[in-house]
Amino acid sequence: MDSEDDLHYSTDVESVDDDCDFYSGEMDMGMGYYSDDDDPDAEDFVDDETDDYFDSRRREQNYTILNESDIRQRQEDDITRISSVLSISRVASIVLLRHFNWSVTKVHDEWFADETRVRKQVGLLEAPVVHVLNARERTCGICFESYPNSRIKSAACGHPFCANCWEDACQGNPILQSTKWCPAPGCEHAVLFDAGNGNYDVSCLCTYGFCWKCTEEAHRPVDCATVEKWILKNSAESENMNWILANSKPCPKCKRPIEKNQGCMHMTCTPPCTFEFCWLCLGAWSDHGERTGGFYACNRYEVAKQDGVYDEAEKRREMAKNSLERYTHYYERWASNQTSRQKAIADLHQMQNVHIEKLSDIHCTPESQLKFITEAWLQIIECRRVLKWTYSYGYYLPEQEHAKRQFFEYLQGEAESGLERLHQCAEKELLQFVSAEGPSKEFNDFRTKLAGLTSVTRNYFENLVRALENGLSDVNSHGASSGTTSSKNTAGSSKGGRSVRGKGISRIGSSTRSGDNAATHWSCEHCTFVNTKSSSTCEMCHQQHH
Repeated sequence: MDSEDDLHYSTDVESVDDDCDFYSGEMDMGMGYYSDDDDPDAEDFVDDETDDYFDSRRREQNYTILNESDIRQRQEDDITRISSVLSISRVASIVLLRHFNWSVTKVHDEWFADETRVRKQVGLLEAPVVHVLNARERTCGICFESYPNSRIKSAACGHPFCANCWEDACQGNPILQSTKWCPAPGCEHAVLFDAGNGNYDVSCLCTYGFCWKCTEEAHRPVDCATVEKWILKNSAESENMNWILANSKPCPKCKRPIEKNQGCMHMTCTPPCTFEFCWLCLGAWSDHGERTGGFYACNRYEVAKQDGVYDEAEKRREMAKNSLERYTHYYERWASNQTSRQKAIADLHQMQNVHIEKLSDIHCTPESQLKFITEAWLQIIECRRVLKWTYSYGYYLPEQEHAKRQFFEYLQGEAESGLERLHQCAEKELLQFVSAEGPSKEFNDFRTKLAGLTSVTRNYFENLVRALENGLSDVNSHGASSGTTSSKNTAGSSKGGRSVRGKGISRIGSSTRSGDNAATHWSCEHCTFVNTKSSSTCEMCHQQHH
C-alpha cells in the first residue's frame, strides 16, 4: 500500500447555521436597501451590504470545492510535513496519514506519545519483513483464496493480500466516504463535505447542484427516498397502464385495449381480429340494432348497469382515472417549474453577457454595483428548484392528513405568488432600464425594490424548506375560534369546523403569528411586509402607509 493518490481532509470546513426565527421578520440584508432618503452615499452603502451578503453566503457553505490539482497539492503538503518532522520516508508518511484519516495533528500527537505503539498499530516496522517464496501461488490473508504471485501485494509487515481485498480496504476508507466527484458530465471537481448542519445540497463550481447523499440533483425540501420514488414513477410504465385502464376497454375477443375518442358505439377491432362489438356492453354488434337503442345507446348496458353487473369494472376505471389525474396535476407543475428554471438560467447568462454591460454604460454605474441583479436571478433559479420539488412533496403527502395538506397548499401558493413578483421585477421591469437613453433616478428605486424582493423571497423560501423538512410539524388543529381569523394566516378549514394554523411560516415578509386578527395589521404595497396597525411606516422598506 504505497499509493499517494488517496483523497483526504487537511482542513476543517467552517459551518455556519442560519438560525433565522420564523416569527422575527429579520432579514439577512441590512435595512439600507429600503431607505428612501436622498443620500449621495446610498449606492456605496448598498454595495457594501451586497458584498457583506455574498461573504455571509460563502461562510454558510458546509463544503469546499476542490479540483484534482488541489487534492494532490493537499496530499503533497501533508506528506512532506509528516516526512520532515518525523524523519521517515514518504511511503511511511502516507501509511500514517491514511491510518489517521489524513489528520497531521493527530499523527504528531500519537507518534510523539508512543512511537512504538503507533508503528505496531499501523504495521510500520523499522526493518521491513521480506518473505522470499518460490511458490507460484500464494494465499490471501483475508479471503483465503489462492492467487498468482502477481495478484498478491504486501506492506512492510509482509502479510499477503490479494488485489481485490486491497481495493475493498481502500474504498472503505472514511476519507473517500467524505469526498465525491461532481456527477455533472465533464466536471473535474471534487467536493469535500462536512455534514455539520444536516444540509446535503451542494453546488459545484461548474454551477451544478446535487445531493451529497444520493448524487441526484439538489432536491430540498424532499428526502432522497421520495426523490427515488418520484423519478421511478416518472420513468415507469405504471402511469401508462393507468391511462390505458382509464381511457380504453379491451376487445372482447382478442383483449387488445381500444380507445374510443369520438363517434357511435359500434366498434371494430383492428386486423387481424376485426371483431365488431358494442362499446358500452362489449357484446357482439350482431346482437344490436334499433331494438337495443341504435348506434348511440345500448339498452342492454343500462339494464345490466342497474343490476350492478359493471360496478367493479367501472370502479376500477374510475380509480385509475382519478389516480392518473392526480399524478398528471403534480407532474405537469413539477415539469413546468423545471422548464421555467432552465429558462431563468438562460436569462441569467444573457443578462450577465449582454445586459449588465449595457446597464453599466447607460446608467454610468460600475458593474460591481449591479450584483444585486445577478443575485435576484440566482434567487429565482433556486426558488424554481425548491418550488419544483414541493410538487413531489405534495404528491406523497397523505390525503387523510387534511390539515397538513391544506396548510401545505396555502404555503405553496404564497411561495408561487412571491416568486412571481420577484420574477416580474427582474425580467419585465428591468427591460425599461436596459433600453433607456440615459441614467435616471427611477433606476435607484428599481434597485431598492429588486433587492428588497430578493431578500423577502429568500427568507420565505428558506423558512418554507425548513417547515417541509420538519414534516409541517407546526400545523395545529384547533376548535373553531371565537374570533375572526385572517385569511392570510389561515390555511383553510375542514368540514368539522376546525381551523388549520401554521406556526412555522407567515405570509412573505410577514412577522405576524398565525391567528392575528386582520384588522390589526396592514400589508405594505411596496414590499408586501405585514406591519402592525400602529405603524405609520413600513418596518421593512420604510415607505409611508396611506
